[in-house]
Amino acid sequence: MKRILTLITIVIYLSCFVTSAQNKDPLIEKIINEATENSQLKELAHELMDGIGPRLVGTPQMQQAHDWAVAKYKTWGIDARNEKWGEWRGWQRGITHIDMVSPWVKSLEGTQLAWSPGTDNAGVVAELIVIPKVKDSIAFQKWLPNVKGKIVMTSMNQPTGRPDYNWEEFATEESFKKMKEQRSEQTKAWRENIKKTGYNRRTLAPALEQAGAVGIAQSNWSRGFGVNKIFSARTKKIPTVDLSLEDYGMLYRLVEHGSKPKIKIVSESKELGMMPTFNTIAEIKGTEKPDEYIILSAHFDSWDGGTGATDNGTGTITMMEAARILKKIYPNPKRTILIGLWGSEEQGLNGSRAFVEDHPKIVGGVQALFNQDNGTGRVVRLSGQGFLHSYDYLGKWLEAVPENITKHIETTFPGTPGGGGSDYASFVSAGAPAFSLSSLNWSYWNYTWHTNRDTYDKIIFDDVLNNVILTAILAYKASEDPKKTSREKSVLPINKRTKKQRTWPELRSPNRKGGQN
Repeated sequence: MKRILTLITIVIYLSCFVTSAQNKDPLIEKIINEATENSQLKELAHELMDGIGPRLVGTPQMQQAHDWAVAKYKTWGIDARNEKWGEWRGWQRGITHIDMVSPWVKSLEGTQLAWSPGTDNAGVVAELIVIPKVKDSIAFQKWLPNVKGKIVMTSMNQPTGRPDYNWEEFATEESFKKMKEQRSEQTKAWRENIKKTGYNRRTLAPALEQAGAVGIAQSNWSRGFGVNKIFSARTKKIPTVDLSLEDYGMLYRLVEHGSKPKIKIVSESKELGMMPTFNTIAEIKGTEKPDEYIILSAHFDSWDGGTGATDNGTGTITMMEAARILKKIYPNPKRTILIGLWGSEEQGLNGSRAFVEDHPKIVGGVQALFNQDNGTGRVVRLSGQGFLHSYDYLGKWLEAVPENITKHIETTFPGTPGGGGSDYASFVSAGAPAFSLSSLNWSYWNYTWHTNRDTYDKIIFDDVLNNVILTAILAYKASEDPKKTSREKSVLPINKRTKKQRTWPELRSPNRKGGQN
């Protein structure tokens, strides 16, 4: 009897094994093997982030990146082109050096903001001054002549340079609560004071420049050790620099205590006039339904405080590596596979909005778009974006993805349409089934999103590899699906805040001539 039971067990095991093997798609196995055994991710990341660097729209590095991508695709046998969609203010970052020269000498940690006016080699040396507390805009106008010949500090001096998680780990509950209350009160008072000047964060710097200031110093702390957000300058002739929280705080205290600190700013940059701007489009032509499209989507541009590694270098190399693998393993897809690396996402989804506006036939033929943007983490969220029947096809495609990948993904069907945030929204607003592959946080919002620390070393390559496999399999299954995806929209829920019926996001035109104001 024992021998009979053993034989039955073996037969059942072999039967299960055969069934499992029969259910496996050999092409998916090849995709996984190519992704894991011949990954090009680290080399792509090095070439893009270390070799080219940040990719601010309108800069020579952005153009260099577009040309690099086209050349890289061609080495893989993929047709690619740079497609012009507009123009942007051209600017080239040069050396930034900031030093305190009085009351003692110290080299300061900081950089000029994007599109900051440059200085000559001698730089600018001036005393610092802070925004005073004012009763109203009349009082501020009376004070304004004091900025002539000075560098104005326009950010609040932070009460602590420690992130909240550090306080939570070490402080007493009472101490942590006290700090947060004091910080909240200080922040509220600072904002109210700026409002009393009659200006806001966009208009204050131009007003100070017009009043004779010779420079602007700020500190846009990102609430993490050593990180600041680096955005754009709002001055036309004088330099604008961002300083680390530590150095900014020291200078601010010196001003408050009457020490009259002076700093020297050297910020060499060049204005290049209006420059053409592009999307890089690669294409693997479909064999049976060439006028239906799967689009692999990521924005190519970045801010330039770091090297744009997690925003959006990781999304870029995910889509490029998925394309390389598909071309090698699945060279004759049923539907056309496009890879869109979009320009000027950071200024309002301009590259993808231009593509949607310029290619209505392609948008009308979209089977599915997969977009990856928000950081280096493995994909953990996937929404149906409000398409009523999205589960019927997206859910089916996901079934082909290995369980070790899908077990981390929380799905929401039919979901609600994204109105912005990243380039998939440009296509959703046009009614095309476009989906965001939203990733695990990895302290993205504090530490890498638009910061000076968004660099190669923050990339988690195991997670990016996970996303490559997911993207390639979804693209393959979407291409092979015998049915065209439904675009029927769900009835959107009531907005809990406004109590009104949510509406589908409107199609918006891009800014095709930007950076002038």
